[in-house]
Amino acid sequence: MPDEGNLKKVNASQRPDTQSQVRVYALPPQENAQPADIVQGFLEALTSDDPDFAIARKYLTKGAAKTWDPEHSTTVLADGPNPVTDNVGNDSGAGRTYSLTGRQIATVNSQHAYQPNERQYVKTVHLTLQNGPSGRVWRIDRPPQGVVLGASDFERNYQSVNKYYFPTPVPGAEGRGTRQRGLVADPIYVRQRIDPLTETVKALLQGPTNWLRHVVRSRFPSGADLAADTKSLALDDKNTLVVPLNARADRVGQGQCREMATQLLHTLRDLTSSNVEQVELQRENGSQLCVLGPEGAESIASHHSAGQPGYQYFLDEKGRLVQMPGNTGGNAKPEPVAGVFGSAVQRLRSAAVSRDERHAAGVSEDGRRLFTASLVGGGTLGGAELRSRSKSDKDGLSTPSWDGRGDLWVADRDPRHARLLWLAEGTGEPVPVKVSGLDGTIEQVRVSGDGVRIALLVEKGGKTSLQIGRIDRQGGKDEQPDIAVLELREAAPQMEEVTAMSWAGPSRLVVVGRESGGVQQMRYVQSDGSARTGATLPGLTGVREIAASEDEGQPLVAHSDDGIVRLPSGGQWQTVVKDGSAPVYPG
Repeated sequence: MPDEGNLKKVNASQRPDTQSQVRVYALPPQENAQPADIVQGFLEALTSDDPDFAIARKYLTKGAAKTWDPEHSTTVLADGPNPVTDNVGNDSGAGRTYSLTGRQIATVNSQHAYQPNERQYVKTVHLTLQNGPSGRVWRIDRPPQGVVLGASDFERNYQSVNKYYFPTPVPGAEGRGTRQRGLVADPIYVRQRIDPLTETVKALLQGPTNWLRHVVRSRFPSGADLAADTKSLALDDKNTLVVPLNARADRVGQGQCREMATQLLHTLRDLTSSNVEQVELQRENGSQLCVLGPEGAESIASHHSAGQPGYQYFLDEKGRLVQMPGNTGGNAKPEPVAGVFGSAVQRLRSAAVSRDERHAAGVSEDGRRLFTASLVGGGTLGGAELRSRSKSDKDGLSTPSWDGRGDLWVADRDPRHARLLWLAEGTGEPVPVKVSGLDGTIEQVRVSGDGVRIALLVEKGGKTSLQIGRIDRQGGKDEQPDIAVLELREAAPQMEEVTAMSWAGPSRLVVVGRESGGVQQMRYVQSDGSARTGATLPGLTGVREIAASEDEGQPLVAHSDDGIVRLPSGGQWQTVVKDGSAPVYPG
């Protein structure tokens, strides 16, 4: 310890991030506590591991303790709330008012959904005198609804969990393209040390969050919940989780019950504190509905929409598409793919490989033409009837992206006619896609494996941001689908500019960019816009492109000043070849 220097007060929200395992225990109000102490004690109690915030309620009047709802929302501030006295002694002696101020960065709503929302935070707290066991005491009678705390306390107290739902069937798409059997991840935040298992199950039963509910469906019946007498869930000695449901689930059949159990197993698989081997769903009277283990769940719907890729791909110095075996050591040698894309017949600027790795799409070197070709045999260039009219080689068509349904997406960046296009199975007439709320030009496109979400790099005023949209598919005239991207939301608000990105899991992306006044960095972000401290990746110079697999066990692949490099799990960047560009995984 230092033996000189001044003491410095450290607020609760300024704890180092390395203290994530530290538990904070709330203290009740002290006797004869002054108003400032009551306000500060209440705010500190909100950062504790206190079930149901019972200690925090002791700082409230009896009436306020009954009406205050900590589940209403969680407000995340950059540095925690700062209480400021509004009046001292001018409220007829019966009350005191404090303002809570700070820089708000996000909220977590009653559905546990994280929403970036940067703004100035100002709320008031009012205190009054009430009778206590040994005289008059100060208590809060008008607290702000919900919980407010700093970002470091939020990271310590809450964890991100993916709930899983089935994608809503698309009218007219039956029997066409790749059969989509993956589930859609719906990220939420729960308190990580206050019975996260029960809270996660409750959140799953409540249904998808508002942003996703139009494009996914739950197999749990409407109104299904835990049985009324169920307070908490726990694993038995065989790691089986028994989930008793209320009467709404009494009449479900075996097929539907197994789909319900599939959602549960995949959701709890993402909960780090859970080690569930199987789930048993029960009726309200205690009789069994069904039992399911991981193998049974995988046979119904896979945990990840994209299967394990066989290869990683990039373009070599001749503009050919080459491949390397996935998840291998540094001795793997890239080889040209089978078919015309593996020859020098047409030099490519970018390429995308279908998720079954049987087809590929490529953009010509000048960016004006889109081609498709087989990767399992011979053949010639063909496919899409798509040309960009861009006059500049820097514009033209973006790198294409295949979704989990076997369809192809690409952006035409022609400044005079910028548009997002969809091609059924990568061929035929391109269908323009409406992008609601788009403010700028789409530079890059990446569709998630579930085919429900799309990541876009949008350029405006010389800066590029990462935005996530929801894909809405409706039946159109003459069997032509009506496709739109709705409710764009920023997924990396902490970054001033994003220059490259790729999906890297069910609800996670890897991005290359920089924060305000910072240098280029690579980090993981969640599709809901949240980013955990420590998600930054090892440094790499001059990263132009990045590729990740939705199978999180696969290494990252990047195009940098060092050429094509890849990052194995737990390792350092390794150079594959000095000359190459446009690395991609299937998708």
